Amino acid sequence: MDITDWMLLDKLFEEKNITRTAEIINISQPAITYRVKQIELELGVKIVHRSRRGVVFTPEGEHVAEYAKRMKNEYLNLKEEVLQFEEKVQGVLRLSASSIFSRYKLPPILREFNLRYPQVEFHVNTGWSEDVSNAVYRDESQVGILRGNYNFPYEKKVIMKEGIYIVSKNEISLEKLPDLPRIYYSTDTSLKKLIDDWWTEKFSIPPKSTMKVDNMETCKELVLNGLGYAVLPSILLDDDERLFKIECRDINDNPIERVTWLIYKEEYLNNTVIKSFCDFIEDWTF
Repeated sequence: MDITDWMLLDKLFEEKNITRTAEIINISQPAITYRVKQIELELGVKIVHRSRRGVVFTPEGEHVAEYAKRMKNEYLNLKEEVLQFEEKVQGVLRLSASSIFSRYKLPPILREFNLRYPQVEFHVNTGWSEDVSNAVYRDESQVGILRGNYNFPYEKKVIMKEGIYIVSKNEISLEKLPDLPRIYYSTDTSLKKLIDDWWTEKFSIPPKSTMKVDNMETCKELVLNGLGYAVLPSILLDDDERLFKIECRDINDNPIERVTWLIYKEEYLNNTVIKSFCDFIEDWTF
């Protein structure tokens, strides 16, 4: 087994589907099937069974897949460490970031970092903030950018704070919110709790829900079309004058804020690429 096999098994175990794995790692399906059979012959055990829904890993196969993930990560770390010997900022930056931050804030950051350090290669994954935390914890990513409050046992620094706003097509009053139609959206547990706690502090009855959509952007468009109001973080609202906005504040009149964190393990700061990126984003003006 070599690095190609480790990456193949790691992705196959994650996807549980040969077709999707072939598309992601750009290897033909027959080639994947052949390599899996060769690994099974080499180890003398059955790794996977085919089914209508994809592939099922045997207990032995799950153990091999865990080994493959560990070896893949160790190889990538070794490759990055070797590049540091030249004392240049070059190598791979494995970054996970929340989807919303990735869409609205990350592109110009990576552009400027790339201009300063053109020999750095980016491997970027996006998703829920919970996924970002887990990716850094499992060493799948070296650095994470997540939004909200999550327990992370390593290093974390605040890089951005944003307000939470009630938004509507036309002017509304805070006191009448419980009687007005509200549009919900799917989001991470941290933001949902922040908004729910604010609502419970302000009102004694639940909001009047009219519809729920799968993301913030769709929710904002529905609000713009006059279908109800929503409670949204300011990252979606910067410089948008089409919406009426009311800032959410607690009973002491302090603004409700959503915090964005930079997270990493301290040992990664020995890597010049990671150290340079952490320093760079901490100095960024949001």
